[in-house]
Amino acid sequence: MATTVNPDLRKERENASFVPEKITNFLYGGPERVQKKRELASLALNDPDYHHEDLNFMSREQQYETCLKKSLLMTTKIKQLKIDAVDEHFYRSAVTGPSPDPLGLHVGMFLPTLYGQATQEQKEKWLNLAENYVIIGTYAQTEMGHGTFLRGLETTATFDPKTQEFILNTPTLTASKWWPGGLGKTSNYCVLMAQLYIQGKSYGPHPFMVQIRSLQDHKPLPGVTVGDIGPKFGYDVIDNGFLALRNVRIPRENMLMKHSKVAPDGTYVKPPSSKLAYGTMVFVRATIVNDSAMALSIATTIAIRYSCVRRQSEMKPGHPEPQVLDYVTQQYKLFPYLAAAYAFWLTGQTMMSVYMTSSSRISKGDISVLPELHALSAGLKALSSWVANVGMEECRLACGGHGYSHASGLPRLYANLTPGATYEGENTVMMLQTARYLMKSYNQSLQGEKLAGSVAYLSGVQPVPAAGRTRNMLDLGALCDAFRHRAARLVHEAAMQLRNERQAGKDQPDAWNAASVDLVKAAMAHSQYFVVKNFAERLTDSRLDSSISAVLTRLCQLHALHGLVTNSGDFLEDGYLTGSDIRQARRHINALMAKLRPDAVALVDAFDFPDGILNSILGRYDGNVYQHLLEWAKASPLNKNDVHQSYHKYLKPFLEANRAKL
Repeated sequence: MATTVNPDLRKERENASFVPEKITNFLYGGPERVQKKRELASLALNDPDYHHEDLNFMSREQQYETCLKKSLLMTTKIKQLKIDAVDEHFYRSAVTGPSPDPLGLHVGMFLPTLYGQATQEQKEKWLNLAENYVIIGTYAQTEMGHGTFLRGLETTATFDPKTQEFILNTPTLTASKWWPGGLGKTSNYCVLMAQLYIQGKSYGPHPFMVQIRSLQDHKPLPGVTVGDIGPKFGYDVIDNGFLALRNVRIPRENMLMKHSKVAPDGTYVKPPSSKLAYGTMVFVRATIVNDSAMALSIATTIAIRYSCVRRQSEMKPGHPEPQVLDYVTQQYKLFPYLAAAYAFWLTGQTMMSVYMTSSSRISKGDISVLPELHALSAGLKALSSWVANVGMEECRLACGGHGYSHASGLPRLYANLTPGATYEGENTVMMLQTARYLMKSYNQSLQGEKLAGSVAYLSGVQPVPAAGRTRNMLDLGALCDAFRHRAARLVHEAAMQLRNERQAGKDQPDAWNAASVDLVKAAMAHSQYFVVKNFAERLTDSRLDSSISAVLTRLCQLHALHGLVTNSGDFLEDGYLTGSDIRQARRHINALMAKLRPDAVALVDAFDFPDGILNSILGRYDGNVYQHLLEWAKASPLNKNDVHQSYHKYLKPFLEANRAKL
């Protein structure tokens, strides 16, 4: 089998205008971080304990068992290797690749909820057990009948002052918890979101620590009905579960009481803000921006490398078949998503930084940052996951027939990442939550209040006459101005639409619903402006040398221009941009793609994904696609024997019966 690099890929790398390592250092925070990432990835990828048969050739039950075993082993080795929390994600991502982790909700939601919402006494009781995997938990919020609308959750926790207990019930079929990862077969505990009732009065959803399985034999406890919800579009390795509770009693101390409290006599102490109970969700929404960037980065790596290896058709009669990436239509499919991958990668870093800074302030009692944190994480989560969903599918289609095969890695990548558009808040609802904050901020600006943070630009929209104006549509300042103007105008118009609906006699909920399309559009524009502005600002980093700055600037220009052209009506309808501006933008897109074409492979190499993480025949670093495709196909269980047993059971009798009739 060939071990040399495909000559087409080798030439691509030789002709790049920059050294990919420099961008890798920029993306990961410096050469020391890159070195640590590679060391940990090498440890994981070269560890024979993690090697197993291709998941694509396994049943769902085998996939779950294989990945659970791997996840448990990974957890043990992280402790043995003394990998600290800062670097742990490097090791985990190398072990699991783009696939979900059966213990993912324990690490990503159960533990963070204990960190953020348990009192010191509760942490002393549970945290050591959870961190050392004596108990394994999940986060049980979504119900069969309610998801994003948390106030509508039907699960109840009724306080009994006589016994100092909460009585937990899922009183209806639709109250059954549905979807939590790890709930089906793995977890023995969960953080349960339930409506708190005291003396018949509801106090809204609150988190409760609930044991659901025995720590001795793992059987469901009395009153607990729990299991796996069955096959899904993706996530085959995860035991997403259902949970029904019937008069399950837990001690009063099992309500997580850092922010809200129920005293022994039933007195309720409300939190400083109702949004504090949703801190875990905000964290996960912030991580989804990173996940979306990662998925899009992997997809574009696969599609761009393969598009340089694959040669197809004749561009000129009698000439060799060109590389598919030489077709401008292929570049137009892929390069905007390559630019978006970089944009969201940098946005994800900023979003996580905002989250950490805000969390620090919240922990010190400053809850003033909560509304913006909630709104920003909701809008960016929705935008990034929507773009990633479309982009991954575009990359699969750009790989032609082979993209349809699991050998490409793209179907599994898409199936595992596309739920991001619905979990932790359905995207349209997320945009409406962002819009609610925008409307509040806009109204504050009208009252003369000074706005800060991501909404500082909402101080009013000044009309810009088109006559005699010329613009350089490659200037990042001009592009940021355009996105800012569009966002401010659409927020203004959504606010006017909302006001008009109220003046027409509708109450606030009906007016909000009637204006919701405009509100979502405003929130989308706000989020897109944030991404473009953040990308441009990150390019001012003094550590970037000229070659890196040049190619990243082209990506930023392409990202902004593609968004501008795609949404050209928004920029044209108030005369801010002209038809000439849009035509100029289209020409610039073509010119930028031509300039990015020689650097395309180097730009995806800079993401620094080893083959073990890409898990794609088409996206292999060495480009030796075809021989490995054949080897992969031969490994299919259907090929273990030349004649499958179904021939003797069904096909042979069928053929013989037909032959006898002749």
